[in-house]
Amino acid sequence: MAEKNKVKEFFKLGEVGNYFIRVFQKPDPNKKTNFNLRMMHGINKISIIMFLFAIIVWTIKRLM
Repeated sequence: MAEKNKVKEFFKLGEVGNYFIRVFQKPDPNKKTNFNLRMMHGINKISIIMFLFAIIVWTIKRLM
C-alpha cells in the first residue's frame, strides 16, 4: 500500500505541472487581464513549444 503512494506521489504534477496545464488553457472571460501577464504567458508558450521541439529533434538525431 505504501508503495502505491510513492508511485502516485512521484507522478503528481505539482506546481510546475499545473502551470503548464494552465498556460495552454483559454483565459477566463470573467477574470481581469493584464497586458504584461498575457505577454509573459505568450512568451512561455513559445519557449515550452521550442523546448519540446528541440527535445524531439535531439532524440531523433540520437536514434539515427
